[in-house]
Parts: sequence; structure tokens; C-alpha cells
Amino acid sequence: MRRLEFSCEEKTLRDEILQSCEHGILSLSVDNLPYGVPLNFVWHKESLYYHGAGEGKKVEMMHANTNASFSVVKPLSLIPSHFSNTHFACPATQFFFSIILEGKIEWVTCMDEKAEALNALMQKLQPEGGYDVIDAKNAMYQKMLSTLSVYKLIPSAISFKLKAGQNLSEERKKVLIEKLLERGTPLDELTIKMIKRYM
Repeated sequence: MRRLEFSCEEKTLRDEILQSCEHGILSLSVDNLPYGVPLNFVWHKESLYYHGAGEGKKVEMMHANTNASFSVVKPLSLIPSHFSNTHFACPATQFFFSIILEGKIEWVTCMDEKAEALNALMQKLQPEGGYDVIDAKNAMYQKMLSTLSVYKLIPSAISFKLKAGQNLSEERKKVLIEKLLERGTPLDELTIKMIKRYM
């Protein structure tokens, strides 16, 4: 990462972001041709799981090259230029979290691991429950588990970026917090928390 002041090493926060983002982009490449695929996913036991059909362009590319990256972005507040008390457009910026995982894709063939990954995804997307737990021994789920393809990306490198004004002076941060408090959206509240975390 070029701007090291934005690099974040907080594993707990990183995992929270991965669990709260609903989708990300899987990036594949074959013969120097890139291909990005939006996917929902779950971060579980230090691996990223996703599922889908067992055929198609994405699957063909994964067979040809198992190296991949996966990126997620979670926005924080949009900082308008007038927060800098200027008519100059350039101070406008977007605060955000971003995570890029690089590694290799594996096909999950164990029915129990498939069930565990899909349960983790259900708990993420439908935390209120209302469904029977996915179990490889449950006849209701056996056909689905045998036909559905589940994949996992095992990361060899993870880059976690938080842009929340770390490069600003303490005085500028205080002014920015005042402006965000005045605007007062729920996203502004989270952004203030992140700014203060690095003051």
C-alpha cells in the first residue's frame, strides 16, 4: 500500500468489516484478460467462501488459473469540499474501508464443510433464523449439497485500508468532526468514531 498512514492492522475490525459487507468482487485472470465477478460471500475461519453453479465463464477461468483476489469496500462519510470552508473543489473526498485478499481458490468437496460454510452464510444474511440448519445428514439438504458448488479463497496476503483522515492535522480533524456532528447522519457517527480512533 503506497499510503501507509491508511494501512490498518486491526484484525478484529477487519473481520467485522468482512462480516458486514454483503458482497464483493472476485477478480480472475486468464491469458492476461481480467474478469471481475460480484458475489455474496462469507468470511469464515480465515477463509472466504462463496457458492454458485459448477459451470460457466467464472468456473472455466478458475479451472485455468486458481490465483485470484477478492475486494470489498465499505463507505464511510462523503466529505464535501465546503467542509474545508473553501470554494475549491479538490478537498472533496470519500472516507472508506477497503479490504483486498489475494490467494488461491479451492473447490470444497467435503459435504460437512459445504454445510458449515453455507450455514455461516445464512447466519450472516438471515441472522433472525427461520430455517432448518443445513446438515449434510439431513435428507432435505443432501441433493442441494451434492449439486451446489462451494468454493473458498484461502488468502496468502490481506491488505486492509481505512481512510478516515489520518493524514490530516489535529486541528483539521477537530473541524471535520464538528461538521460531521452538525450533519449528523448515522454514517457520520461511525466516521467520527473512526477519526477519533486515530487522533
